[in-house]
Amino acid sequence: MKTAKSAGFLRERCKISLVSFGSDLDPSSQTRERNWMPVLIAAGFVALVAAAILLIQEHGRHAALVTPISAAADPYAGNLPLTGFAMSESSNLAGGKVTYLDGHIANHGASTVTGVTVQVLFRSYTKEVAQNETQPLKIIRMREPYVDVEPVSAAPLKPGEGKDFRLIFDTVSPEWDGAYPEVRVLHVTTQ
Repeated sequence: MKTAKSAGFLRERCKISLVSFGSDLDPSSQTRERNWMPVLIAAGFVALVAAAILLIQEHGRHAALVTPISAAADPYAGNLPLTGFAMSESSNLAGGKVTYLDGHIANHGASTVTGVTVQVLFRSYTKEVAQNETQPLKIIRMREPYVDVEPVSAAPLKPGEGKDFRLIFDTVSPEWDGAYPEVRVLHVTTQ
């Protein structure tokens, strides 16, 4: 009896109202609309990151051109000495290796240079050509926070001026002897 009396006392003193279990609180009986906005934002973000990765990978890529070793150099090439070569490597996002050839170009001629195409010859241990590649010379635009390059046409080389450049090779022949490649100016565009 004491328990019935205690239960009555608790009911009188308890300030908690009764909880309803009606159909308005049952989630299975209500139809819920799905909010697709967060899913669409996440999908857009993933697509943007994937596009950025592809752009970074394609940044230095170009179609490898092969020019015969016997091809004549441009007459203005004698005014554009290439010096200060330095090579480096890094790995790309695909797990491959990218090889860089940096150097300095000076314009000792009387014309403003707006384009330079060079031929790069990587030799084997037997001094045969292991890789022959022709590509446009790219001027180093900035070095920090990373090295960024641009075509010579974006920063023309005025008479008496010199600039650093970078050539980028996505692949180098495994037969390459590791020595600095031969680089020669094949074609020059001037103003």
